[in-house]
Amino acid sequence: MSGQQAGDKGKIDGQSDRNSAAIQAVIEVMARLRDPARGCPWDLEQDFATIAPYTIEEAYEVADAIERNDLSGLKEELGDLLFQVVFHARMAAERGAFDFADVADGLAAKMISRHPHVFGDGEERTAAEQTRAWDALKAKERAAKRPDASLLDDVPMALPALMRAEKLTKRAARINFDWPTADEVLAKLDEELRELNEARASGDQAALAEEIGDILFVLANLARKLEVDPEDALRRANAKFTSRFQYIERRLTERGAEGSQPLEELETLWVEAKRAERTR
Repeated sequence: MSGQQAGDKGKIDGQSDRNSAAIQAVIEVMARLRDPARGCPWDLEQDFATIAPYTIEEAYEVADAIERNDLSGLKEELGDLLFQVVFHARMAAERGAFDFADVADGLAAKMISRHPHVFGDGEERTAAEQTRAWDALKAKERAAKRPDASLLDDVPMALPALMRAEKLTKRAARINFDWPTADEVLAKLDEELRELNEARASGDQAALAEEIGDILFVLANLARKLEVDPEDALRRANAKFTSRFQYIERRLTERGAEGSQPLEELETLWVEAKRAERTR
């Protein structure tokens, strides 16, 4: 072994030791928090169902830090998300189901199995080829667990509705249950808009809600056909609206305006906000 190789191995071993110690520290903190005699009353009261909303929230906070390119914040949010994994694993261990090591071992085994081109003798793949192979392996795993499983069974119910709609249509497309092009989806959108107007005219609130849902579902499908992430697109639209609305608020404050304002004035400021965006 060369001096360079020995040095690299020493760095890897040192990092591995640091990683192991850090993970063990988090596991021990969690064990203390859940200790029946000396733990935290709040942590002791929790179960999988009560912790799940926090797990989802932490995942969104990770995404938010990434969106803001806040690496310091990302480090903190990833820690919070990791703690959620440790929390769930600890509760499972208390029931004798599994522990953190089982979670990590299962993850490593699954990743190795799904990357034969890296860890085995599979052929080298492009990113697109790997995505198709990944989907095929996941389908095979689902079938092994439950032969009569639906393609849609493991699309999580807890996903944001728009994201879940896109994933449902993507799954259905695997057996060719899909419109050939975006043009057909646009035609379907026109149909749904007509049905929405009919529901409005009828005054049937339940029918109105159903048609709004149908329109959102078709829009998620359209985004998929156009290779646009609908959740990301809406998130960006939210951010754009927030920025423009806050511009309006600042301008109104500068003028000393309070309370409700004439719509025409607000629309003028909205156009101003759009122009200000283009000059940045």
